[in-house]
Amino acid sequence: MKIKHYLYNAFIIEGAGYKLAIDAGRNLWWTKLNSLIPKAEWEGVTHVFSTHGDPDHFDYAVEMAEQSQATVICHEELVDRFKSDQISAVHALGVSERLELGPVQVQGLMAEHGPLALRLGGGLFYMNNEVLQKGHGGQEVYLAGLRVQKIDETLNVYNHGTVKLLWGLIRLEKDNVEAFARGVIGYKIEVENKSIVNLGDTLFQEGWEELNPDILMIPIGGSAGNTMDVKAALEAVRLMRPKLVIPCHYNGDFFWRRNVNPTNDQVFKTEVEKMDIDCRIMKYGDEIVLS
Repeated sequence: MKIKHYLYNAFIIEGAGYKLAIDAGRNLWWTKLNSLIPKAEWEGVTHVFSTHGDPDHFDYAVEMAEQSQATVICHEELVDRFKSDQISAVHALGVSERLELGPVQVQGLMAEHGPLALRLGGGLFYMNNEVLQKGHGGQEVYLAGLRVQKIDETLNVYNHGTVKLLWGLIRLEKDNVEAFARGVIGYKIEVENKSIVNLGDTLFQEGWEELNPDILMIPIGGSAGNTMDVKAALEAVRLMRPKLVIPCHYNGDFFWRRNVNPTNDQVFKTEVEKMDIDCRIMKYGDEIVLS
């Protein structure tokens, strides 16, 4: 089994008769904005997993599945994104549900995406998104604190977004159905007598203690609030007791701002190894071979 990492939560897991792609998203650095997983790597992909609909996790998943004719596994909220492009081999998976797809078995895991707040240019631009579940939406526009526009819409709301420009002089508040945190789910994947847990972007969840994976791919860049930070991730490692931990989704870039979710991965690695658990830090394109 080979595991390759392409930043964020983008992974390729490959062995005899299978090639799994997890979170085929977009690089969000302004000079790149292309596929995290190189298109040369798409050939031979047999299964595409999506943990949720954010651009850095999802933007190339449909194109990859279409090109490779792979089987798709995702939460039911993302199924329409694939089927609208005539991709038929799409399997919806809910929490605790299981699927057997050729040599691969998969179980859906509880995950919860946290709110995401970003400031750019010292507050010149501010964006915040949070997950909501309600049935009516719309938007309001404020200028210098005074509401100048209000629009009501009938729609199924997934999230609430706030955008501020010019240090808050202009503010847009909107309930919408855009991709932020849509279809959030984690996976326990079993292949070649190994179990692999990938959690996507998630806050700490109770109930993970029974997973006991061989390999745990876990987000640690929670300084922005959307995922676990080092402290929470270490608690998750203590609960699950994996054999190998691969930290991910940290020290990333967003448009023109470097390192929006800073984390000291060496501190995390040291603390994991104190538990007598192997921890591998993977950079872009790094590969681990497991027997």
